[in-house]
Amino acid sequence: MASSIAHFLVLSAVIVVLFSSTQAEVQGSFDDNFSKSCPETHFKTSEDGQIWYLSLDKKAGCGFMTKQKYRFGWFSMKLKLVGGDSAGVVTAYYMCTEDGAGPTRDELDFEFLGNRTGEPYLIQTNVYKNGTGNREMRHVLWFDPTEDFHTYSILWNTHQIVFFVDRVPIRVYKNANYTNNFFPNEKPMYLFSSIWNADDWATRGGLEKTNWKSQPFVSSYKDFNVDGCQWKDPYPSCVSTTTQNWWDQYDSWHLSSDQKLDYAWVQRNLVIYDYCQDTERFPKKPEECWLNPWE
Repeated sequence: MASSIAHFLVLSAVIVVLFSSTQAEVQGSFDDNFSKSCPETHFKTSEDGQIWYLSLDKKAGCGFMTKQKYRFGWFSMKLKLVGGDSAGVVTAYYMCTEDGAGPTRDELDFEFLGNRTGEPYLIQTNVYKNGTGNREMRHVLWFDPTEDFHTYSILWNTHQIVFFVDRVPIRVYKNANYTNNFFPNEKPMYLFSSIWNADDWATRGGLEKTNWKSQPFVSSYKDFNVDGCQWKDPYPSCVSTTTQNWWDQYDSWHLSSDQKLDYAWVQRNLVIYDYCQDTERFPKKPEECWLNPWE
C-alpha cells in the first residue's frame, strides 16, 4: 500500500504541472462574478477579499452563484470544509442549468457530507439530466478536507464529464450516445456553492442529526477558476464544439495514461458507493454503467 500511495502522489504532482498552465483565473471582485443568496451576516470575506466564508446556523444557510452561464470547459474551486462536529451539514460545489431544483434541470454535483468529530467526510457526486439524477457515487478522501484548502474541479465536454480532487480524477462519466440520452450536454450551466442543513439524509442516512451547539458551521472558498465557453444569447459560440480549446481537444476526451493509473487507485481504495453496483435500486443496470470509463 505504501508504494501505491507514493506512486499516486508522484502522479498527482505530474498532473498539477500538466494543468497549471491551462487555467484562466476569473478576474474582478466577488460581486463582479457572483450573486449571493443569504443574509449578509452569513457571508464574510478575508481582508483582501480573496477568501470567502459561508456560514450555517439554525436560522439560515448561505450560497452563491455565478452571474455567467457556461457550456463546456474546466471549472475549479478551492474549498476548506467545516471542521469538528459537522454531522448533518452539507457543503456543495456544483453546476446547474437554473437557480433552483427545477423539473427539467441538468446538474453536476460535488456534495461534501459532514460527520461526527473524528469520522471522515464523504464526498458525493451526482449527474442530472432533465430533472432526473440518481447517479450517485460516494468516496472517502485521502486527506482531511477540514485542515487546509483542496481543489475540486469538473472537466465537461461533449465526450465526458470528469470530477477531480486535487487534479486526481475520482469519477468519469462518459458520453456514448446512450439510447436513454442520459448525458447533459445541451444546456449551459451556472456554478453554485452553498452550505445547508441536510440532517434528514446526509450523515448515516439521517440517523446523525446536526449538533446546533456547534454552530455556526463555516466553509471557506477561494481561487475560483474557469476556462470555459461563456454562453451569450442569442447566438452563443458554444452551440457546437470546436477544437480550439484544450478542454475540447482529443486529449481531453479520454483520461491520459497517468490519469488512468490514478483513477484505478481511487476505484480500488476510495469508492464506498456506486449506483452502478446497486442492484436493489437498479435491478437492470442503467445503460451508461456498461461503458468502460478508461476508454
